[in-house]
Amino acid sequence: MIIYDTIKKYSETFNNKTLHPLINLVDLNKSAPLKRTKFMLGFYAIIIKETHCGDLRYGNKYYDYAKGTVVFFAPGQVITNEPEGELHQPYGKALIFHPDLIKGTSLGKQIHDYSFFSYQSNEALHLSDREREIVNTCFGNITTEIGQNIDRHSKKLIVANLELLLKYCLRFYDRQFITREHVNQGVIEQFEQLLNEYLVGDQLKTSGVPTVAYFADQLHLSANYFGDLVKKETGKSALEYIQMHLIDLAKERIFDTSKSLSEISYELGFKYPQHFTRFFKQKVGVSPNEYRGLN
Repeated sequence: MIIYDTIKKYSETFNNKTLHPLINLVDLNKSAPLKRTKFMLGFYAIIIKETHCGDLRYGNKYYDYAKGTVVFFAPGQVITNEPEGELHQPYGKALIFHPDLIKGTSLGKQIHDYSFFSYQSNEALHLSDREREIVNTCFGNITTEIGQNIDRHSKKLIVANLELLLKYCLRFYDRQFITREHVNQGVIEQFEQLLNEYLVGDQLKTSGVPTVAYFADQLHLSANYFGDLVKKETGKSALEYIQMHLIDLAKERIFDTSKSLSEISYELGFKYPQHFTRFFKQKVGVSPNEYRGLN
């Protein structure tokens, strides 16, 4: 596995000059043919492909990765370029930037809000021609700035342009969620079915309170993409959606006075009754015992 731990190492691999030690726009077309291999990045990467050229895999998931597609990688992710060992000619552009560039900036504090850096298979960003023009303009502005002599304004301007690019990508993803609404609706329906099966079956007792990661895995999506999709379609986060259904079930069972509240809490997947009491009061405003008294 190749480890690209510096901007310079990645840039030189593709025959590009390193214009700035912490950020660079790499023209992949300048590269000589390379062997497909597994690699890890020590920095963030935004890669736009100009043609379909092989399959990238992150974990066990393949990217929906074709012409006009943008994929995002965060530091520490291991990516497999398949079929391994085969020579190929890279095409496209890669904007790469080191976490040190954004430390102490507003972008550094908010970088985790850009959840698409952790998206996986079939979750890449597909640009329209107009959107691609905007991305290329942002790339160009960043390249112009990092090509200048570094002065006291350089970092602020580079980070500002980078933040603008990421905000545009958020907008384009919002558009993509809307234009793929028929696909997304199918995912929401599957999620609701899985959630209902979980709540009425034995999984609450055996596996505990359901998690967002569990349903994302069942639907073959990354937790971040799944969470964003649910938010766009329902107006609630995936966790809120799960908790809402769990509270509805809890309310129903609390009125079954043949069972103690401790028994009900265990049936609902809570290891300790006090955890259930705290959760219920936080969501409903009264304790389970007080709620039962309302009957």
